[in-house]
Amino acid sequence: MPVDPIALPNPDLMPLAKRLGVVPAYGDIHNHCDISYGHGRFADALARAALQLDFLSITGHAHWPDMPVDEPSVTHIVDFHVKGFAKLIAGWSGHFSALADASKDGFVVYPGYEIHSNAHGDYTIVYRDLTIQPLHLANSPGELKDVLQSDLPGKAFAFPHHIGYRQGARGINWNSFDADLSPFVEMISMHGCAEMSETERGYLHSMGPVDGHSTMDWGLKQGHIFGIVGNTDHHSAFPGSYGHGRMAAYGPSRERGDIWQAMTDRHTNALTGDRIHLLSAIGDAIQGSVVAPQQDTMLEIEAIGGGFIDMIDVIRNGELFARVSPTLDPNPVSADCSSDETFETILYLEMGWGARGRSHLWEGSIALSDGEIIGLEPRFRGAEVVSPLEGDDAGYALPTALLTDNRAAFCVTAEANPNNATSATQGIALHCRLSANSVVHADLCGVHLDIPASRLLEGALSGNLGVIDTPAYRFHPLPLPRQWQWQGTVPLGVFKDGENVYLRLRQAGGQMAWASPIYCRSGA
Repeated sequence: MPVDPIALPNPDLMPLAKRLGVVPAYGDIHNHCDISYGHGRFADALARAALQLDFLSITGHAHWPDMPVDEPSVTHIVDFHVKGFAKLIAGWSGHFSALADASKDGFVVYPGYEIHSNAHGDYTIVYRDLTIQPLHLANSPGELKDVLQSDLPGKAFAFPHHIGYRQGARGINWNSFDADLSPFVEMISMHGCAEMSETERGYLHSMGPVDGHSTMDWGLKQGHIFGIVGNTDHHSAFPGSYGHGRMAAYGPSRERGDIWQAMTDRHTNALTGDRIHLLSAIGDAIQGSVVAPQQDTMLEIEAIGGGFIDMIDVIRNGELFARVSPTLDPNPVSADCSSDETFETILYLEMGWGARGRSHLWEGSIALSDGEIIGLEPRFRGAEVVSPLEGDDAGYALPTALLTDNRAAFCVTAEANPNNATSATQGIALHCRLSANSVVHADLCGVHLDIPASRLLEGALSGNLGVIDTPAYRFHPLPLPRQWQWQGTVPLGVFKDGENVYLRLRQAGGQMAWASPIYCRSGA
């Protein structure tokens, strides 16, 4: 059967979510391709997204009211924006039929576009339905709110993205932010992370660094109520590109209407790449909710990682309030066990490396003896291209990933890492049930490997397809349940009017997830 990422994480590992009647859906609603300025075919973007995501919006560049048209030093930037806007406008109505064709078999697609603004920051606009609607262009968030509420009441929203740039340089303007227009902000993408002034994922794009008054933290300190999301903002037709940013929406199902309602209710998470499940709740209220002041408040947490969980931080009113370490305080959702027993785990194969400037087509398969593959999670990424002036799309064949009869087969091109700090690897993560007695059988570009699971419980296993500077692979170590799952409660005590609390999860390999804040307000 074709790969079905919707099955992941395993629903059996989400009892709190089941009790609260929600499931996570994973998506990317801000990314680019050749429908405006951007690389890669629109059709390829749809195909790549369906391989890894539950929902999608492909974004066209549409408008920039205060573009610096009189500044000679940025004429080249103005030029490709003007051409990109014209291209989107010309093809806007015609692209709805392709969106409708792609939105099927459990994969949901929403129309979308974006408006730049130096004064107010850049906003992505998303429509709920696939009925052809015109582009609604405006020069400010206030004007945009008026036109969307007039023409598409309840059927459109807009959210600020790459918020961390300084105000006046296309970063968020918290003074013009309106929660009635924007249920959430895009806190992380390929631009970097704007959670706080200091993070391990700083802004490195030519547009500049993060300003502290443009962060999520500052917005919370100003008393705003908003959810948080991640998206890739990828410009090479690769929505969901691994490691660049994704989002999760928690609703009753993964149907169009329920995902939409989850987004508008702020029941969202921001992620870097892995399909991490991170749920917070106070009573029956989950992330993004507003609760009344209360005594003896308990924060419930359910976390299912995509690998070894390093820590789960509870951030209260902008300060670290509690830190959970599954290593020091194990409490997995599934029964703890020794490696000699059958347990659920994640087998993660990473492929790439080799001589710089080169690429390699990885074709292979993985099967198990004395074990079961219950889900396949592609961890595929696209090239790091943003501006049309940086180069052309590489034109690689579309990646594939299939799970059939306990055997995963895949084909994907991996470029060599461009430097010692930027990963360009491709990956496949298999959710499995196995024991130390199981054997992993892998075929990688003609190289056959029989790897005892016991070896991967000892640590990672790596190899090359040839001698030094040739493409290489890495089988990551297998985590036991207590190392990639955690459930429990953190006492908050008195939760007072004006307070907020949210979760931040970090894995040992660097992948992260954040849950939208829960807010306390009188009258909720």
